[in-house]
Amino acid sequence: MATLLKRPLKLALVQLATGSDKSANLSKARSRVLEAAQQGASLIVLPECFNSPYGCQYFPKYAETLLPSPPSKGKAPSFHALSDLAKEANAYLLGGSIPEYETTSDKYFNTSLMFNPQGELIATHRKVHLFDIDIPGKITFKESEILSPGNKLTLVDLPEYGRIALAICYDIRFPELAMIAARKQCFLLLYPGAFNLTTGALHWSLQARARAMDNQVYVGLCSPARDMEASYNAWGHSMVVDPNAAVMTEAGENEEVVYADLIDSKIQETRKGIPLQGQRRFDVYPDVSNGKITFEEG
Repeated sequence: MATLLKRPLKLALVQLATGSDKSANLSKARSRVLEAAQQGASLIVLPECFNSPYGCQYFPKYAETLLPSPPSKGKAPSFHALSDLAKEANAYLLGGSIPEYETTSDKYFNTSLMFNPQGELIATHRKVHLFDIDIPGKITFKESEILSPGNKLTLVDLPEYGRIALAICYDIRFPELAMIAARKQCFLLLYPGAFNLTTGALHWSLQARARAMDNQVYVGLCSPARDMEASYNAWGHSMVVDPNAAVMTEAGENEEVVYADLIDSKIQETRKGIPLQGQRRFDVYPDVSNGKITFEEG
């Protein structure tokens, strides 16, 4: 079997509570990312909407203009904070997500930015599947009232380690993204996400373990910390799941940094024991990884 993870990788998930002060949110993120780097993490992940409160009423106020890239500091302070922080931490940094405003289309997006240890932007992912749900008596939320969806799948090559996939929150409910990523040789799927007290209790851990089990890869979910005084209550419980669907580490509800050591031999061991790769029946059903796949925004 091909080696997917070239050398061991220490992954850190930074579970943060965010408030109304963007500068304070960025400062807190910096402190926790540097803490993770000091613990030896070489890939560090922040939560969905780490620079702002989460909610349709907040997206326009906190949105930053990212294009053309690189943007000015005045239009995109979070972009530059992340770039500087990745360089300072000497680590790969996935900036959870931030609200983005695109001037040419007059649209808002929920956007992840990933930087390398040199502070260079190496990937951008706009949330593909918008969080539009209505569970009677529990929660109604319509991201599409403000946001527009992204239109591509995002794979990122980390030269020292291998390939990973990026997606955001509700994207995890659509297994096609994960299936394609795994068949394109990704060793890790990362989902910054803000599930709530209803969907988190139902499906947070289940989704993480399902994506890992189906694809026999590592999965990382990074949530905001729970704040019961906020208008939206995040589930918390950031976690890393191994290729055999075992939970390696899990945060509680409060602010916390959790770590996991990823190794290629666990992927190989899992796939040797349950050899799904050679047992799929693409003569009976289609292989979604061979269909029409979009890797660039249109």
